[in-house]
Amino acid sequence: MSDGKKYLEFIKEKLNTRYDEIKQDIDYLKADIDRMNDYYWENYTEMDEYGYENYDNMLALQLSVETNDENIKMLGRLKKMMDSPFFGSLDFIYEDEDEAERFYIGISNFSERKGQIPLIYDWRAPVSSLYYDYDKGKAQYEAPAGILTGEICKKVQYKIKNGKMIYEIENDFNIDDEILREELSKNGDVKLKNIIRTIQKEQNSIIRNRTDKYLIIQGCAGSGKTSIALHRIAYLLYHDRDRLKSSNVLILSPNGVFSDYIAHILPELGEERIREMTLDVFAYFELSDYIDDCEDRYQFLERMIELEKNGMKSDDMSLYEKTNDLYYYKQSEDYINELEGFVLEMEDWLIDFKDIKFRKFIMTADEIQELFYEKFADTPIFTRIEYICERFIDEYKTLGNKLEDEDEKEIREKFGELLSTEDIYNLYNIFLEEYGYETLPDVEKDKRFIGYEDLYPMLYLKYRLIKANDHRNVRHLVIDEMQDYTYLQYSILLDLFKCPKTILGDKAQTMEEENRDVLKFLPKMLGNGTRTLKLEKSYRNTSQIAKYADAIFHEDGIEYFEREGREVDEIRLQNKDDLVKDVISRLNLEDENRDTEGYETAAVLTLTMQEAREICEKFKLNNIECSVIDENSTSFKKGLTVAPFYYAKGLEFDQVFVKEADEKLNIYKKYQYICATRALHELTVYK
Repeated sequence: MSDGKKYLEFIKEKLNTRYDEIKQDIDYLKADIDRMNDYYWENYTEMDEYGYENYDNMLALQLSVETNDENIKMLGRLKKMMDSPFFGSLDFIYEDEDEAERFYIGISNFSERKGQIPLIYDWRAPVSSLYYDYDKGKAQYEAPAGILTGEICKKVQYKIKNGKMIYEIENDFNIDDEILREELSKNGDVKLKNIIRTIQKEQNSIIRNRTDKYLIIQGCAGSGKTSIALHRIAYLLYHDRDRLKSSNVLILSPNGVFSDYIAHILPELGEERIREMTLDVFAYFELSDYIDDCEDRYQFLERMIELEKNGMKSDDMSLYEKTNDLYYYKQSEDYINELEGFVLEMEDWLIDFKDIKFRKFIMTADEIQELFYEKFADTPIFTRIEYICERFIDEYKTLGNKLEDEDEKEIREKFGELLSTEDIYNLYNIFLEEYGYETLPDVEKDKRFIGYEDLYPMLYLKYRLIKANDHRNVRHLVIDEMQDYTYLQYSILLDLFKCPKTILGDKAQTMEEENRDVLKFLPKMLGNGTRTLKLEKSYRNTSQIAKYADAIFHEDGIEYFEREGREVDEIRLQNKDDLVKDVISRLNLEDENRDTEGYETAAVLTLTMQEAREICEKFKLNNIECSVIDENSTSFKKGLTVAPFYYAKGLEFDQVFVKEADEKLNIYKKYQYICATRALHELTVYK
């Protein structure tokens, strides 16, 4: 038995013992809290008049509740550690010492008792920097006692699942990618090691980059972009932990399941969940005071597919082409310039400057106009009026006057009356009419629905009229699938978030008809402190899948890692029922009732949401468990998933089955390419 396996068995025993002890403590404290509660309610009327006994009882109760809460958190942490107690170890010989000391690294510290030497060190502990910052050889780390130097003489990486050792690799450098680790565990020849070392060296330059404020990663499919970006965040959280916490990191994700999915990629983060947000949901909430609902990116995509299908049926593609052209124009720099021109014109007619009087205090129209055009000239229009109102209130109070809440409300209403309207929807409609575009329906708020082409222009207009909320708490922004964001969306994002950014994507995986290369404008928008890096080594998909995807969309300069797997199967079927039957026959998912090892994840990918739901129902009729990813999904589930291709962007599955689509559709090749590159090990395409 290897050292790793021996230590795993040893640590599992210790974890189980500690788990049972804490569980007993929780049960005891819960009973104690119940007793204290009963005692309090039975006796509180007889407690001394000064409340000392009452205070002592409440303090004891609070302490017990807090202790129990901590125990419950610890129990959850131990449960996670039982599944995978550690993922790395290193042997370190301190300077002037003869024997090496071994450190095991995991998601959390673990020792048998408080104050004892840890049996497992938290990945954020000072000694863990040896694991992250150094390869085999001379190394040092900063401990409370000062800088400690020595030499790393051995490094091992482990994969432990369900408390079982899957593999352990001794290596002189860290491999951050699971696929590369697995390949090396199967075959450790020198050539393979050198290839992996080259890939890892390239990835480390990104992961450990702490100098550039903005890092843009343009990576081909299968280059490990997401894994690299997440390890970079873990590295930054470790090295800047006094200033940067997981709550200060925001991931702008392609869909609601992405944050749950990345938790599987980066176990080092442990219970520290990173916040994620989809831009469309954010935009809706920001405009919810003015509209009832809006179309999101994926609903717009399905609308365009339907328009194109209808156009092909009637030999009239004019509506599709008009909608498509208008969408692209409304996301462009030229359209932003038109909005900017409208905002400038608005200053001349939106405000009716007049004296504001409250009791005996007056601010004249001239004073208001001077503050509006000079003092607050660089502030959005509505916010200028708000600032002038605050000035009025401050000056009134300075004179020794008091204001009740109702008085302040009355003053604010008087200043609000200076504006002819504060309704962003109506103002955007005035812009559309003035600049010759089709206007939105003139309806009440509860009937207002806006299409995706107008969602971000309206949001942009809002921020030119009302100062955006401060997002200083976000100290690092990660933007994934960068190719799917427009010039207008980036204009809004860069205005909202001034923090450092990691931006990643693949121009070949855009859902647009034509590739959108954001590198043509994004570095210029970001300005100084921007570094752009390209990843051109594809290794996460097998060679067979990578070559199949390359035949759909070829990119020059891409190097494919020779990771062998099954050939891609292309099968012709008559209907959805045949597809479901064939998928069932090919599914190779893990099953605790079987001895053979299977895959964790499989996916059937479709063009539209309706198809995904229909196919999922057919699986259920065949007693096959499956889940659909849709707009309400928040978790990434193992097993069989059915999803439209756009919800699978950014995700990967061990097995992928692709439903046929109409080859005449403009998006057909993009659909094929995105679906194919979601498959890690096996790909079946139904024609």
